[in-house]
Amino acid sequence: MSQLQTYKSDLVKTRIVETDEAAARDGLRQGDILVRIESFSFTANNVTYGAAGDDIGYWQFFPALDNEDGAWGLIPVWGFAEITASKANGLEVGERIFGYFPPADFLTLSPSKMSPVHFVDGADHRADLPPVYNNYVRLSGEADYDPAMDYTRALLFPLHVTSFCLCDALQDAGYHNAKQVIIVSASSKTAIGLAQGLKDEANAPTTFGLTSGGNRTFVESLGCYDHVICYDELDKLDASLPSVMVDMSGDRFVLGTVHGALGDNMLNCIQVGMTHWEYRDAEKDPIAAQIIQQRSAFFFAPSHIQKRIGDWGQDGYKARTNAFMAARAAQSREWMHIETISGMQAFSRTYDEVVVGNMKPSEGLIILP
Repeated sequence: MSQLQTYKSDLVKTRIVETDEAAARDGLRQGDILVRIESFSFTANNVTYGAAGDDIGYWQFFPALDNEDGAWGLIPVWGFAEITASKANGLEVGERIFGYFPPADFLTLSPSKMSPVHFVDGADHRADLPPVYNNYVRLSGEADYDPAMDYTRALLFPLHVTSFCLCDALQDAGYHNAKQVIIVSASSKTAIGLAQGLKDEANAPTTFGLTSGGNRTFVESLGCYDHVICYDELDKLDASLPSVMVDMSGDRFVLGTVHGALGDNMLNCIQVGMTHWEYRDAEKDPIAAQIIQQRSAFFFAPSHIQKRIGDWGQDGYKARTNAFMAARAAQSREWMHIETISGMQAFSRTYDEVVVGNMKPSEGLIILP
């Protein structure tokens, strides 16, 4: 058994560390369960988890083994698991769950706040982390659970929750009085969900999807952007229109160029992703210096989720997000091809490609550890 660890200060560097499931089983305390991780997704969103690991606490969810100096971490993933041993009342061997896991074969959890439909991992080291990541869905409690949708759910649920929150936040803010919404990295799955959601809103501004030349045909084929512009033709943007930007990449060149062109018409820049993580600590150049920092802010979906649960209640929030994500999942059948990767060694090679951005936007990767 094994886990894939990432070097925190250089996301390209990884190692596979062997684990001992039998020892974990023998070490279960009263109230704990051991789960075998069946499958998980890996997308650019996971690269953002690594890039923001120290800032937001993503490295804290799953402590890495054999890591005395703390230099290595486990990038969290979303997936499915089966209970293989249980010392928790009400949770039986064989039950399956969906939630947040390490890129590994198994995990020990300490369930709390249990209901027929979910439980929370009450491990001490997760107590101060965002609650949404500590929640696990009990699939036996879902009346409409469809196992045929497992892979799509693992791939799109964590991304389209963010897409929903972005749509809702933009609508709630009156789109910041913008006439156009500029979405950077338009081929990303979160961006696609956002654009599709905005397409459903009658009063949403015009959407511009910014993408690379190689992805242009794919992005145009989606039909959810009003206009698609490549990074080498940013001068085609109408800089005279009040604009809001949603940035999925953190590409300093693109951000600086667009901010510089828009000037006072750049009303708000919502920063979501960090797929261009290698630029985070780069020394500022003249183009990057044009980024209007005082009108830019990182969007943390878990905070928005907690706000809306407070506004709408758990059931109201769930009804709205379920409707949004069901629509996006149905649309994904037209453009997303799911590929499965078996074993940690094969995953490590796939990881190397994804972390540097070498991935087809139409692909969805599912890892079978």
